[in-house]
Amino acid sequence: MREIVFDTETTGLSFGGGDRLVEIGCVELVNRVETGRTFHAYYHPERSMPAEAYAIHGLSETFLSDKPVFAAAVADLLDFLGHAPLVAHNAGFDFAFLNGELGRCGFQPVCTKTRYVDTLQIARSRHPGAKHSLDALCGRYGIDRSHRVLHGALLDAQLLAQVYVELLGGRQIGLGLVDDAAVVAAVATAAAVPVARPVRAPRHFAASAGELAAHAAFMARISDPIWGAAAAG
Repeated sequence: MREIVFDTETTGLSFGGGDRLVEIGCVELVNRVETGRTFHAYYHPERSMPAEAYAIHGLSETFLSDKPVFAAAVADLLDFLGHAPLVAHNAGFDFAFLNGELGRCGFQPVCTKTRYVDTLQIARSRHPGAKHSLDALCGRYGIDRSHRVLHGALLDAQLLAQVYVELLGGRQIGLGLVDDAAVVAAVATAAAVPVARPVRAPRHFAASAGELAAHAAFMARISDPIWGAAAAG
């Protein structure tokens, strides 16, 4: 199964309030294992960068000034996403911006409730009452985040991919009991097929007369054997 774990950086908290998407990072998983394929892009927001947002991700207006606007580069992103389920942390936030940007340039939303996975909801279910930020979950599962100084979409997506696997059972995710009916039927069918085994004639291990005579001669050369003392006692 192919899944895409992704994260975004924005100019603020509300797409409807005029904020824009400025960075997206995506990590491809197949059967919950990272394939090494990623997607990363910066976008010109077509507006100013608030100081509060800059303090979080460090993306300045100068840095973004030569980046493409979202509409000019959206095709590459859609090609990478394909039709895979989309995984994000506090997914409603990221999906609102991604769908908002897509709608703004005439595309249908890709983040629907039947397609997305929210790791924040999974974390709240698995660890009620605990902290559920990405940093807190990395700490809980021993995931190294020492290189995370500022928020970055691709780095956060890579960390989230590891957290996601841990939330679903870690690297032993595939070691559960088999519940696939087709697999069970195949195993049962294989067990019912008789296995042809060659029948060997019985082997005879009795010593020959010559071997018995040689053994007796050897034993006769042993002086004061311990088994003789045991028999005399």
